Amino acid sequence: MNATAAASTPTNSPGRVLFASLIGTTIEFFDFYIYATAAVLVFPHLFFPQGDPTTATLQSFATFALAFIARPVGSALFGHFGDRIGRKATLVAALLTMGISTVLIGLLPTYAQVGIVAPLLLALCRLGQGIGLGGEWGGAVLLATENAPPGKRAWYGMFPQLGAPLGFLCSTGIFLLLTEVMSDAQFLAWGWRIPFVASAVLVFVGLWVRLSIAETPDFQKTLDQEERVKVPMLTAVREHPFALVTGTFALVATFVLFYLMTVFALSWGTSKLGYTREHFLILQMVGVLFFALTIPVSALYADRFGRRNAMIVATLLIIGFGFVFAPLLESGSDLGVLAFLALGLGAMGLTYGPCGTILAEMFPTAVRYTGASLAFNLAGILGASPAPYIATRLGERYGLASVGWYLAAMAAMTLVALLVMPRRSTSR
Repeated sequence: MNATAAASTPTNSPGRVLFASLIGTTIEFFDFYIYATAAVLVFPHLFFPQGDPTTATLQSFATFALAFIARPVGSALFGHFGDRIGRKATLVAALLTMGISTVLIGLLPTYAQVGIVAPLLLALCRLGQGIGLGGEWGGAVLLATENAPPGKRAWYGMFPQLGAPLGFLCSTGIFLLLTEVMSDAQFLAWGWRIPFVASAVLVFVGLWVRLSIAETPDFQKTLDQEERVKVPMLTAVREHPFALVTGTFALVATFVLFYLMTVFALSWGTSKLGYTREHFLILQMVGVLFFALTIPVSALYADRFGRRNAMIVATLLIIGFGFVFAPLLESGSDLGVLAFLALGLGAMGLTYGPCGTILAEMFPTAVRYTGASLAFNLAGILGASPAPYIATRLGERYGLASVGWYLAAMAAMTLVALLVMPRRSTSR
């Protein structure tokens, strides 16, 4: 065997690859979701002027949205190095960026202590979270899919996607535990800081796992054949604009749905429907189990019938769900709310499972990290960042049914993108 062939031989075991992609995204989404939960339960009370509770919540949601604006910056930054120097080193740097930003949030002074400086520092750390996550997701998906055997790309690509429900369950679980063992006063005084600071332990675990893996065979082949481009971002934008645009809009409904089911639903349930935060969080945790279960189902379907077909089916289900959004959430019973969460988050899993693989397959290896990450995170700006804010405004002014129509309209936009997107096969 010649030197080039030897260098191109995969050295990662499937178990190590899948665990490294899963553990990293679980940590990243844990960090991201503890902020989302705190944006509803904590930050409106501690980091903004006290007056109208709705105004404080909307200001908190504005800082929540900052991370999605920062994520394309992370895509460009980490995508550049991911396509130039490799997936492994870039994934480690992205995890560190996210982890340090999260720990710092747990150490910030409040508005009562330093005034307007508090929300500014919170916004700065939130930007750091967004930049880190912008580089994390694409690298984790490529780590999995570029090590996948033929016919199993969607199955491998769904493992980093499982980090979303696992991270949510861990973050929600720790908040529930804290609110159970301490009073509201203790929780607001210092207890909320524990998940942010404790995430440092998880970051060290993730770094240890990722430092033990080798480069992906696809990227190693690019190195061996000297196929790297000088500025991946420019190449992706100049040579693959249609893939970027359709890939972005193909994921808008995915982001809108998830943040309506988590951030908005928690806020609305606790402020308008009379649920305690503990009660509603428990219902959400049950619903997220359906999210986790439907991700592998969607991956199996995608490997057999095609990624695009799998996402079209999921998007049609999301449109239908938009019309039962309000009746289920406003049913007045735990059973109705559980049905709302199970159906919505189940549909979320069906669209989320294959979305990483479909984006990765739309771009050649030399710009794949940049292209897939950029499309994913631009979809976050259009879909997730304004979703809690828009939904709160719509619900306040026009009633909860208008939130369901908003979801259905965004899903219709996604359906059009899926129908016209280019089909590309990225065989090794």
